[in-house]
This record gives sequence, C-alpha cells and structure tokens, in this order.
Amino acid sequence: MPVCAFDIAPDGTARPASENGPAEGYAWWHFDLSDPELPGWLAARVPGIPAAALMAPETRPRCDRYGDGLMLNFRGVNLNADGPADQMVAVRMWVTQRLIVTVRMRKIFALDAIRQEAVTGTAPASPIAFVHDLAQRLMTRVQDTVFDLSHRVDDMEDSVHEDDAPLPEDLAEEQRMAIRLRRYLAPQRDALIALVGTDSELVTSDARARLRELGNLAKLTVEELEAMVGRMDAVQDHHAAQADLVHSRNGYILSIVAAVFLPLGFITGLFGVNVAGMPGVDTPWAFAALCIGLVVLTVAAIWILRKLKWI
Repeated sequence: MPVCAFDIAPDGTARPASENGPAEGYAWWHFDLSDPELPGWLAARVPGIPAAALMAPETRPRCDRYGDGLMLNFRGVNLNADGPADQMVAVRMWVTQRLIVTVRMRKIFALDAIRQEAVTGTAPASPIAFVHDLAQRLMTRVQDTVFDLSHRVDDMEDSVHEDDAPLPEDLAEEQRMAIRLRRYLAPQRDALIALVGTDSELVTSDARARLRELGNLAKLTVEELEAMVGRMDAVQDHHAAQADLVHSRNGYILSIVAAVFLPLGFITGLFGVNVAGMPGVDTPWAFAALCIGLVVLTVAAIWILRKLKWI
C-alpha cells in the first residue's frame, strides 16, 4: 500500500487517487521502498528503466529524461531521530505530465509537508511545480544545516586567537560532516542544473527560471561547504603548528639544560668513584674547592652557549 496517493487538480485541490487517474491534473503516488506491493505496481504503470531506478537500493542525485518523463533523484538532510543530519535521505522520482511516483527509504519531511498541503487542498498545481516545491524544501533544510555548521566553524576559528585554547574536540566530526554533505550536494547541484537545461515539455519557462535559482542556491551551498572544509583544515594546521612549537621549545630547553649539566655530571661521577688515589680525600677544603670549580664550570658553559648564540 502506498504511503499516500492523490489525484490533484490544476487548482491544487486533491482527492484520494483512483485507478484511472484524474480527469485533469496529475496523480501522485508515494511509496516506501520496503512495500512488497511496489514492484508489481511499478511493473503495471511505469516503464522498465524508470521502475528499476525507483527500486534501486542505492542512489545519487540525478536528472535524466526518459521518453516523455523525467527520472529524478534528490537528497535532503536527515531530520529523523535514527541518524545524524548529514546521513542524507533520498527520494526517487518518476515524473510525467499525468503521474508522479515518489519512493523513499526513510521518512522525508519535505514530502510529508506536500502531503499535508494536498490534504488541505493547496497541493502544487502541476508536476513541475511539485518538483520545484520539493527541491526548494529540501534545499532550504540543507541550507539551514550548512548555516549551523558554518556558525560552529566560526567559533573554531575564533579559538585560534587564544594561545592556550585546545584543539576543538568536535573538529574531526565537523570535518567529516562537511565532507559527507558536499559528497551528495555536489551531484545534487549538477542534477538541478541539468533539470534547468532539459528540453522536456514538463519544464515551463516560468519553472525553469525558478529552478535556476535553486541551482544557484545549490552552487552557493557547495561552495560554502568547500570553503568550510578549507577553514577547518586551517584551524587544524594552526593547532598542529602551535603544538609543534611548544614541543620544539621544550626540546630546546631540555637540550640547553643537558649541555650545561653534562660536564657537571661527568665530573661528579668521576669524583664519586670509590677507589684509592682520589685527590683531596684527606684535605678538609677539597669539597668546597670542588663545588667552586663546578660553579665556575657552569658559568663557563653558559658563557660559551651564549657566545655560540645557542641561548
């Protein structure tokens, strides 16, 4: 059984779908991919290649003309509770002048909003208006998600100006999120551009202009994601450089300390051997002389290091 099915008139009013379709307007049938009746229903009403595309378990955004119809795949952010937003949900579509078939794997809130409009009698008046409304709702939600991510990246960049600020704990996850979003939105941008350029009679001049704006929005969104990936790489490089600087400074200080105390350790170790013949064993002032000698040696070592411009 379909998730929903409507016969939609040119004025946007809708009634439950009939087997023969509406006298005017178009029919919209919406299915879940797991519906066992879906293959038989598609075999009776949809050509073979579009039917196979609607049943595909894995998809990517596309726009291809087939006969008098369009095979479309769009992606939207996941607003369900079963996964993160960047685990994008897919909608598969077959669109003709008289029929729209949509197939989902998980709930798509943009399609649910159109279903509610159909119930209230304000559904999209034509198939291409349906496509535009769906694409616009999907891209609006995508843009909101990208804007939220951009604000978090802004906060990460602000932390760069704080010398003692640690590397943001969520930096790696935000990088992966931006990369995953870009992975699907780049082909979605291409699909929208292809839809604008198609010679299908479904795409009217007015719809073409509105779809062109969505294509531009998709371009801007992809460019923003690409910029964010670069910005997060810069934040990571800055913190890595700061960590390397701290390690280098600490290593340098330890090297200076070792250079100063190495001869002192050698001398104290030499005078600490417990064998006969050690000088000063029977002299009361020998220990004081050794300490003074060590101080002089320390001062000389520091002077030599400064002369060599090591410190």
